[in-house]
Amino acid sequence: MRKIILILLLIFSLLKVTTARASPLAIVTNNEIMLEFPETATFRATLTEDINITSVVLEYGNEQQTCGKVIAKAFPQFTPGKTVNAEWTWEMRQSGSLPPGATLWWRWRVTDANGKETVSETRTATWLDDLHRWKTTNNGDSQRVRLHWYEGDQIFADDLANAAYNGLQFNETQSGLKADAPIDIYIYASTDELKEAILYEPSWTGGQAFPDQDIVILGISEADLDWGRDAIVHELTHVLVGHLTFSCLGDVPTWLDEGLAVYSEGELDPPSQGQLEDAIRDDTLLSLRSLSGGFSEVSDKAYLSYSQSYSITKFLIETYGQEKMTALLLALRDGKTIDDALLQTYGFDIEGLEDAWRQSIGAQPRSVPAQPTAQPTPTFVPTIIPVSGAPLAQQSTPTAIPTSSFDSTPATEKPVRTAPPLGLSLILFGVCCTMLLLIGVLILGVVVSHRNRTGGKNG
Repeated sequence: MRKIILILLLIFSLLKVTTARASPLAIVTNNEIMLEFPETATFRATLTEDINITSVVLEYGNEQQTCGKVIAKAFPQFTPGKTVNAEWTWEMRQSGSLPPGATLWWRWRVTDANGKETVSETRTATWLDDLHRWKTTNNGDSQRVRLHWYEGDQIFADDLANAAYNGLQFNETQSGLKADAPIDIYIYASTDELKEAILYEPSWTGGQAFPDQDIVILGISEADLDWGRDAIVHELTHVLVGHLTFSCLGDVPTWLDEGLAVYSEGELDPPSQGQLEDAIRDDTLLSLRSLSGGFSEVSDKAYLSYSQSYSITKFLIETYGQEKMTALLLALRDGKTIDDALLQTYGFDIEGLEDAWRQSIGAQPRSVPAQPTAQPTPTFVPTIIPVSGAPLAQQSTPTAIPTSSFDSTPATEKPVRTAPPLGLSLILFGVCCTMLLLIGVLILGVVVSHRNRTGGKNG
């Protein structure tokens, strides 16, 4: 009996193999992507089956860090048949722009009339314009950084690549931040050409980091080389911080993210240092908690926000060491709030940090508000365009910081009359009394006259 069962199982398995061989997978040809950078990406393919194809699904996306597996799906229109031409266009203006250099991937999922499903191989393409003849250099360190550029000689590119390499070294030794994957840096010849390469960016953007894709983009001309060296290090640091702290549980306050980026550039330039010293002297420092969200759009406040963030970050690193800074970042990655992360790492919360920092720089004690102030949602702070090739901070023109449109002392309100004047009221009252008296007299006269007539008739 056992032999019979084994023979039947063997025959059944052979039937399954024969059936599978008799129904081959769909053939995918002309599988390509057409890029209209930076607007659209169009996916095309010719799909062939032995029987009618009834369903075609395009699965696509871009390679990046995510909290989970993300697969976008599109459903191209087609006419069912044994051979199908499928096409679908990814509109970046609808979904949001991707950074130059992002890796796109796609595959086709095909179902025939019998319900058999076939998935094509996954293909990839680089999201980048074909207007420029891109070149690549890495300063001998392709495992950590690759610099792409199209305008300027090799010396120009090597200078920037060397700045990137030195920035990575500084971050690793001073801040405990390491590159765990190659970072691609795309250098556009100007900020105007940079802005043409990515949608929906502010007109003043000079560079931007994309930690989830390990990409940095910058607009640097040969005249902006001094600014470019610092900007590369600044944006690389954002990528390193983003990688170390990547989490779906929490985020890094802006003052810490920007503070680490500015700290990696070296000492503050003289104008920024002077502005910080003026704020210390005049007791106009910004509260640390207010710097946890997005920085002000008012130029002077924005520059002070960067300088102050640098000073606070430098205080933490140089007072307590690089290991504690790494521990702070890891606590934020694990979902702790900034207050809890600071308490766990240093033993004080954000107000305690501000108090200690103010004391270390000789500033006035922190003013304590009567009620806590609601904090804004953190916003992205991109690198600002250089002016005439010099560092931006040196180009800032001091302007008065706008204050509230409400005066500190309330304006005296004009009295509003809610009733007639007293004299008029008395006159009206007198007239009313007189009218009532006259009416009373008339009524009394009528009553007396009536009684007299009645009395006369009775007599």
